[in-house]
Amino acid sequence: MPSLQLNERQTADFEMIGNGGFAPLTGPQGSADWKSVVERMTLENGEYWPIPITLATDAEVSEGDTVEITSDEGMALGTLKVSEIFERDINAEAEGVYLTTDTEHPGVAALHEEGARCVAGSYEVKALPDHEDAFMQRYLSPEESKKAFAERGWKRIVAFQTRNPIHRAHEYVTKTALEITDGLMIHPLIGKTKEGDIPAEVRMQCYEVLMKDYYPDDRVILNVFPSKMHYAGPREAVLHAIARRNYGATHFIVGRDHAGVGDYYGTYDAQKIFDEIDIDKLGIQPLFFEHSFWCNRCEGMGSGKTCPHGAEDHVFLSGTKVREMLDNGEIPPQEFSRPEVAQILIDAYSKA
Repeated sequence: MPSLQLNERQTADFEMIGNGGFAPLTGPQGSADWKSVVERMTLENGEYWPIPITLATDAEVSEGDTVEITSDEGMALGTLKVSEIFERDINAEAEGVYLTTDTEHPGVAALHEEGARCVAGSYEVKALPDHEDAFMQRYLSPEESKKAFAERGWKRIVAFQTRNPIHRAHEYVTKTALEITDGLMIHPLIGKTKEGDIPAEVRMQCYEVLMKDYYPDDRVILNVFPSKMHYAGPREAVLHAIARRNYGATHFIVGRDHAGVGDYYGTYDAQKIFDEIDIDKLGIQPLFFEHSFWCNRCEGMGSGKTCPHGAEDHVFLSGTKVREMLDNGEIPPQEFSRPEVAQILIDAYSKA
């Protein structure tokens, strides 16, 4: 039987398909779905799907083959029944999904790195990839998440996607959303991210501190999300919403520059894309939040919707400034970050 070893990004896709997070997908998409997703943001059957989930490879496999699948670390995961082999148009996918063909964009760069030849079919899942213990202690599959929500009696569940440490602005947004729902699922992405992003294991330490001291145990679940980042901005916001629907959430937070990178997308483009979507058909309600900050005049957190004061009264630090402070062992002001979170990041930076 031919075999195919997935790379790290492909392993994450396998896991999301295998655990039900990417339902209704059962394997890497074929040419008809690829074309429909790129051009119309739907599968061929009309169901919303914003980013192609394909399997690009130069492996010597043929249509009709049953192929053994292993993870990027060599773990046996299952098999793929190959239904089609096709060539995707990388530039068309880049333009349709990422709105750019610039290879400096990490998502576009990944397309070129993986290549155009794609293998489609259905997976038979025999195992899911391993993760570090710290992740597995917080790992709930979509089925397990729904069960946990039901056991708590939650009917309105809001999910929060993050690939960064939770600073005061994120805490404010999540707690505001929690005020109008029964429960909150903090769902940090632990799959492949771009160089320079804070490692998932460091971020997990930050999340655990906040769970222990700043969120109510009976109203919040911390659950890891084993997907990768595409950095597709608006389209990725839709993908993140669909996945959280599959995990049982009824609401999904979409904030400033969701899944963005550089200057490729407008600040609120990831919110505007939902104007093009039938929310009832999507099956999950987006909750939109503007940029949040601490206001010295208000003496609390707010946003442009709630705070009447000017920028001179707001505590705002750029990512560059925060990294400079952490590099120098300086704790950012408490109005920006909980000191415990900042200390974890300082310790991690000092070891880097």
